[in-house]
Amino acid sequence: MDQAYLRAHPEHLPTFLTHQRIRETPVGGGSVSSASRLTLDDGTSVFAKSWRGSGGSEKPPPGFFAAESSGLTWLREAGAPVPEVIVTLPTMIATEWIEPGEPTRAAAEQLGRDLAELHRSGAETFGAAWNGYIGPLELDNTPSPGPWGQWFAERRLLPYLKISADRGALTSAEITLVERILKILPSYADTEAPSRTHGDLWPGNVLWAADGRARLVDPAAQGGHRETDLAELALFGGVPYLSTILSAYGESCPLADGWQERVPLHQLHLLLVHTAAFGGGYRADVRAAALSTLRWM
Repeated sequence: MDQAYLRAHPEHLPTFLTHQRIRETPVGGGSVSSASRLTLDDGTSVFAKSWRGSGGSEKPPPGFFAAESSGLTWLREAGAPVPEVIVTLPTMIATEWIEPGEPTRAAAEQLGRDLAELHRSGAETFGAAWNGYIGPLELDNTPSPGPWGQWFAERRLLPYLKISADRGALTSAEITLVERILKILPSYADTEAPSRTHGDLWPGNVLWAADGRARLVDPAAQGGHRETDLAELALFGGVPYLSTILSAYGESCPLADGWQERVPLHQLHLLLVHTAAFGGGYRADVRAAALSTLRWM
């Protein structure tokens, strides 16, 4: 099987893998999917992901890989540096192989400009035209005209607060703090139009490539607030050269006054996703983000 055959007959990929007709080398995957490098007969490689069996299920939720494929395609249409989708099947996705490299200041500057261009391309509404997922959890992408504060509260905070509370990942103290924010957000004045966003842009979803340009991977793509993408880059230790990325971004697409103090609010969505999906280990982060947000709201 070469890449031309794979593109023409993507449905044959699982059979070739089952019968070991393709060289498969495991690479670092996530908590949800198993990842491999597949070396084809023409010497090219592709990156493949399949369901790991999260939550005890042997099959991915309906539309799980289709959502990632739709997101990658939508971002790529806007010129974003994302891998090209080669295969999308109910049980797996395969994209072009991006040779990993090391982060550099030049790549960070380019990434800042790339994100500015992506966000400027805009989105018709908040949400997206396909059912979404973020990690193993569903993401309500029902298109919404906004306003952003109400949409963010109802679609991006409340669902994951409920799951986190039901699973005992948050105490009553954290729940009360987030509920206070939920009451304020619908009246929060933010008039920015929806941006085309990656939607899950924590540092692990930036792939620094050997060709000197960073790629965006594993999106939960959606019409959202551009500050959310940028705020997520600072999570979990922060992406390398973050200040360089933000400086280059600001030169191309200046941010509204006060964006720095709003970072914890925008981070709260992904932090609640983590408590919902992975438990109380992220409880302190939720508390800190909520407290920082309430200080200025």
